[in-house]
Amino acid sequence: MFFKLVLKNGRRSRKENGLFFLSLIVSIIAFYIILSLENQDVMKFLLRMESDAVNKIYRLLPVLYGVSLFLLFFLVYFAGKYQIERRSHELGMYLMMGMRRSKLFAMMMAEDIFNSIFSLLIGIPIAIFLSEMISLITAKVVGLGIIGHRFTLSWKAVLWTFIGFFTIKFFAMLLFSGSVVKKEVISLLSDTQEKKQKRKRRGIGYVQVIAGILSLAVAYYTAIRGNAWESPLRFGMTVVLGIAGTFLWFHGAGLLLELTFRLKKTNRGLSTFTFRQLQENVFLRPASLAVSSLLILAALCCFGYGMSVSLEASGSEAHHIDYTFIDYSQSVPDKETADEEPSVKEILKNTGLDAEFSQLFEVKTGMPDDENAFSGEGFRRAVNSLGNSENVQSLSESLEYFTTPYFISLSGYNQILETDGKAPIELSGNQAALYSDQDFYFGERLDLLNEVLSQNPVIELNGVPFELKDQVYQTNLVVDRSITLALGVIIPDSVYDRLVTRNSDSYWNAVLKENLVQKEGLMQAMMGINERLNQTSLEYESYLQNMGRQLFYFIALGYITIYLAVIFLIIANTVMGVQFLMHQRKTGRRYHVLIRLGSSYKALCKSADKQIKWYFGLPVLTAAVSSFFGIQALFAGFISMEMKTEVPMLLKLGCAMIILLVVVEFIYIAAVTRLSRRQLLGMIENKREE
Repeated sequence: MFFKLVLKNGRRSRKENGLFFLSLIVSIIAFYIILSLENQDVMKFLLRMESDAVNKIYRLLPVLYGVSLFLLFFLVYFAGKYQIERRSHELGMYLMMGMRRSKLFAMMMAEDIFNSIFSLLIGIPIAIFLSEMISLITAKVVGLGIIGHRFTLSWKAVLWTFIGFFTIKFFAMLLFSGSVVKKEVISLLSDTQEKKQKRKRRGIGYVQVIAGILSLAVAYYTAIRGNAWESPLRFGMTVVLGIAGTFLWFHGAGLLLELTFRLKKTNRGLSTFTFRQLQENVFLRPASLAVSSLLILAALCCFGYGMSVSLEASGSEAHHIDYTFIDYSQSVPDKETADEEPSVKEILKNTGLDAEFSQLFEVKTGMPDDENAFSGEGFRRAVNSLGNSENVQSLSESLEYFTTPYFISLSGYNQILETDGKAPIELSGNQAALYSDQDFYFGERLDLLNEVLSQNPVIELNGVPFELKDQVYQTNLVVDRSITLALGVIIPDSVYDRLVTRNSDSYWNAVLKENLVQKEGLMQAMMGINERLNQTSLEYESYLQNMGRQLFYFIALGYITIYLAVIFLIIANTVMGVQFLMHQRKTGRRYHVLIRLGSSYKALCKSADKQIKWYFGLPVLTAAVSSFFGIQALFAGFISMEMKTEVPMLLKLGCAMIILLVVVEFIYIAAVTRLSRRQLLGMIENKREE
């Protein structure tokens, strides 16, 4: 009989409080996915390519796990307390019918354990499935093709999910169940009413609104200007101003609503009742809404910033070359030693690896034999002719080191452009082109450099003037970052062979055959080729280095920020939803009076719906507005130099992510509205029975 009662009460509890139950399942899924990262295929691959960075993520996971448990404990406690208070009359009747307090306590604990096991049995399988899908989708998004995937179940993640979830549930249930069991029977049977709140003076409220808006404006301005990141003190002041401004805004916002209500000419139906409910439930208790709004803000910023940067980083580097080999046989000045060193083509041919490439071509780079062979004085004069702006001075200062640049052979670089689907460079007898790595010149500096080149400035090679082409070329010389040139000069092969004879480096770029990539996928194909190359004496770099870096950005920013966003959203929305439903229940006598006065169920629902829209709308709207500035602040302080030019695109992606989460908020509001109507319907049915 006891266990039948526990099962029955557990099923009813899940049905009546489905929103909280669903939040727990989502938390379980988030726990497992973040704890099982090391078992995913993409992480195993990353561990080979970016081991130091990945190990830092692994060391961060326990911290995220602990912080999440700490925050979720208060969510579970708050929601569980509401659930117990909702059942206070039922629990009092158990005691009236002779149930011992110890047995009542055991029943409540057993119900919670049963519901926790049920949540885990639903959440863990879904989490395992999503973890596998995320691994495959992540690889697909960054262009890895189909991975040789093997199903993996992280028992460690399952164990710690069980331990963490049961720990917070047990201690939360222990606290509020013990307090309920100690209450007197008459206290449990009586309907509790909401405590009266003290109203503040209007003058104080208006001062709080103005002070809150000013504090938020200063925080927004400091953040988006980037001043907040100049020192820990400035950062702390910005955060304090933002938090204080949010609290002040919510403390005074009730007066703005009151002013809006008074300006309305007609107040029909239950509009006055709706306003009084909002005034008591929301605006005279602003602290919880301010905290919820800050949590939603954190979720929006995490999701908007993390997803936009990770998506942009995952596709930021163009892929046109698969391998780069260093040919030391062409770099050795001693001819006899060079003859003994086998060339790249010979080694590839002897091992049969040359058959795996559709293209294999040489790119020569080197410095002139004569250190005085190059003069960029004409180029510097062209820069200085643009004026004395800050950008011109910065460019002019960087050109002070443009004295002995690297030369690049034209034929090799044209083949690079061809593999990237770009038009080749056409140089006449006395023409040259400028090369720059993307990490050095971008944004306004790149625009300024192209403006200078549009004048076709002149450089000198061994005293002979060479006219520069009207644009700078930035397609990478090699597959990864073994060569990063601030500025280089692309010259015809005949000129290169005449100027560079002793200090020439030979790089061989290769592209895998398309049918091999389609058959095995890019990752599998390259890993197979790497295993064969490792058995040779060749020194090489592959696109796997770029791929690993892109995946790291995607995993580190994407996974972790989504995880934090989910946790923050669950806590903020569940707390607001539970608090609203709790207030609605505690003020149930008011609804009973309205029912006796003839109010219909439709009118009560309309009033409750309006309360929910205001109750959720104000924190969500405040968080959404703040998040636009918050994301800009994150872009100002936490973004690599090479991505500075992508800030407009990143802002668009970030805004899209914010809109997506706002849509999720509307779904949550709809769920709370449905629960509110069900609760009102129960009140009406109870009064009819009476």
